[in-house]
Amino acid sequence: MAGGVPRILIVDDFDDSREMMAEFLRISGFSVLEASDGKEAVDRATSELPDVVVMDLTLPVMDGWEATRRLKANARTSHIPVVALTGHSSTHGDEALAAGCVALLTKPCMPDVLEAKLREVLASRPSEP
Repeated sequence: MAGGVPRILIVDDFDDSREMMAEFLRISGFSVLEASDGKEAVDRATSELPDVVVMDLTLPVMDGWEATRRLKANARTSHIPVVALTGHSSTHGDEALAAGCVALLTKPCMPDVLEAKLREVLASRPSEP
């Protein structure tokens, strides 16, 4: 965490949704990075090492499952928790967890629910390697 402020990477292909989440998290005291597709998510996470990634699963270029698998397979990013975000929890939940996500949130996700989940994940996160 840069200066004690948790850095969150929000990955969502819908600009309005991503920007709304990012703005709420900034107001809540987080530092926020953004990505609009899975490839950009992998690139940003690898270069900027956020504390948590919030990953939409249905993304262009590279879907959230593949992006999560790549993050988990990379020694540089494997320690970063990924919280899946989807509108299809009944069908995507097991797949998200199998890909390496630590939790699953369903869209639409209320901002306070997102914040609470992020704080829970950050509190339970082991020390960085």
